[in-house]
Amino acid sequence: MTNLVPIGRALISVSDKTGLLDLARALAAQGVELISTGGTSGMLRAAGLSVRDVSDVTGFPEMMDGRVKTLHPNVHGGLLALRDDDEHLVAMAAHGIEPIDLLIVNLYPFEQTVARGADHATCIENIDIGGPAMIRAAAKNHRFVTVVTDPADYDALLDQMKAHHGATGMAFRQKLALTAYARTAAYDTAVATWFAAEIDEPAPRYRSFAGKLAQTLRYGENPHQQAAFYTDGTRRPGVATARQMQGKELSYNNINDTDAAFELVAEFSGSAPACAIIKHANPCGVAQASTLAEAYRRAYVCDQTSAFGGIVALNQPLDAETAEEIVKIFTEVVIAPGASDAAKAIFAAKKNLRLLLTSELPDPLTKALAFKQVAGGFLVQDRDAGHITPADLRVVTRRTPTDKELADLMFAWTVAKHVKSNAIIYVRDGATVGIGAGQMSRVDSTRIAARKAQDMAETLGLPAPLTQGAVVASDAFFPFADGLISAAEAGATAIIQPGGSMRDDEVIAAANERGLAMVFTNQRHFRH
Repeated sequence: MTNLVPIGRALISVSDKTGLLDLARALAAQGVELISTGGTSGMLRAAGLSVRDVSDVTGFPEMMDGRVKTLHPNVHGGLLALRDDDEHLVAMAAHGIEPIDLLIVNLYPFEQTVARGADHATCIENIDIGGPAMIRAAAKNHRFVTVVTDPADYDALLDQMKAHHGATGMAFRQKLALTAYARTAAYDTAVATWFAAEIDEPAPRYRSFAGKLAQTLRYGENPHQQAAFYTDGTRRPGVATARQMQGKELSYNNINDTDAAFELVAEFSGSAPACAIIKHANPCGVAQASTLAEAYRRAYVCDQTSAFGGIVALNQPLDAETAEEIVKIFTEVVIAPGASDAAKAIFAAKKNLRLLLTSELPDPLTKALAFKQVAGGFLVQDRDAGHITPADLRVVTRRTPTDKELADLMFAWTVAKHVKSNAIIYVRDGATVGIGAGQMSRVDSTRIAARKAQDMAETLGLPAPLTQGAVVASDAFFPFADGLISAAEAGATAIIQPGGSMRDDEVIAAANERGLAMVFTNQRHFRH
C-alpha cells in the first residue's frame, strides 16, 4: 500500500476563504501547481499567485450560473485514477487527464443560508453538487489523493508536507478522508432535514442526524464510557452556544444537566426573575420572585440537600447579590443570559465554578426534533413545546381555584414539563416546595415530594411543611384517587392534571370531598 505521496498539483475551490491565501502561498512555495474555480481563482490571482483555471483543465467554460464547472472526466479522472493501475494510467494518457494530488474544497454555505431564514429558491441555489462529488471522489482514492474540507486542517496539512518533503502519509490521508465523508454526510443531512420541513414531511423514509465536534470529553456518564460533544448548527441559545467565562472543562453530565436547567428557566422568558436548580437532569428547586437573588433563595429552600453540587440557571443576567448567594454552597455550573462585572468578580474567587453566558434565552415554543437511541434504531419526535394558558383549563370540581392558586397551578404545570415522569410538583407562592420525580408509581412521587418538604421544614425549623397551602401539578392523569388523597394529606389545596383516566369521576369526587379545586389541561407532559 502506498504510504508517502508527493503533492504536485492541487485543485482549490472554496466557499469559506478563511486562511486560504496563506495556504496557497505555502503550497506555491513548495512548487505545487494550483488549479482553481471562479471566485477562488480570482482571489488567488489578485494576490499575485499563478493559478490555472479549471476551465483550462476541462476544456469547458463555467456555465449555468456556475452550476456546471467541475463535473467533468478531466477533474474526476484526475481524482479517481489509481496511480498503480496500468489500465488507469493508459486511460489518463489517452484522454489527457492529469493527476490531482490535493483537493481543497469546502461547500456552499447551505446550513448558514437556512439559519438566516433565506427563501426557498436561495436555499436551493446553495445546495452544492460539484463540491460533494469531488470530495467523495478524492476521499475514496485516499491512497493517492489528499482531501481537505475544513480550514481548521490547513496548518496540519502544511506541517505534514514539511515533515515529509512535500508529501503526505497514509494515516494522515485516511484521517482527512474520514473528515471528508463525515462532512458530506452532515451536509446531505442538513439538506434532507430542511427539505422535510419545507414539504411538512414528519416521517421521511430515511432520517439522519449530524453534528460538528465541539469538544472531546474526558468520559461519558461514567468513567468507563467514551464521549464527545457535537453541535448541530442550529445556534439555539444554550450550552452549545454559550461562552464559558471560567471554570474547569464541562463534563458530559455538566452539559446534559445545564441544558435541562436552561431549557426550564427559558419557560419564564419575559417574566419575573426566575431561577432553576437542577440535579441529575431533574429540577430540585424552581422559583420566581421580585429579584433574582430572592428567586435563587426560594429555589434553594425547596431541597437544599440536592442543590449541593447542582446546576443553576437564571432567566436574567447574573447580578452581584445573586452571585453572593450562589457561592455560599458548592455549585457545578451557572448559566445565564449575561452577567455584571461585579458578579463575574465574585465568581472569579471560585476557580472550579463554571460560568456560562448566553446572549439570550431559547424560545421554548420553537419546533425541533428530539431523538433517542434504542436497540436497532432510534425514536424521533417533536420536542415537547406544549403550552397552555389559563383559558385552556377546565375546572372539574365544585370549587374554582382562586387567582393565587391559579397562578401557582400554571407555574407548577410549567415545571412539570421538565421533570422526569412520573412527576409531581408542589408549588406555593411561585416556588416549588416539593418535587417527586422519576418514580414508577405516581402515588410514590406524590409521597416522596411531600416527604422532601417535611425534611426541609425540619431542617429550616418551620412549624409545618411548605406543602401546607400549596398546589400540585401532575404531569399525567391520576389513575386512582390515592395520589390526590396523598397530596391533600400533605396540605395541597388545588390540583392541575391532564385528566383522561377511566377513574376521573372517582378522582374528582375525592377532590370535592376534601374541598380541593382541580383543573384539567387535556395535555400531558411525559418525560422519560
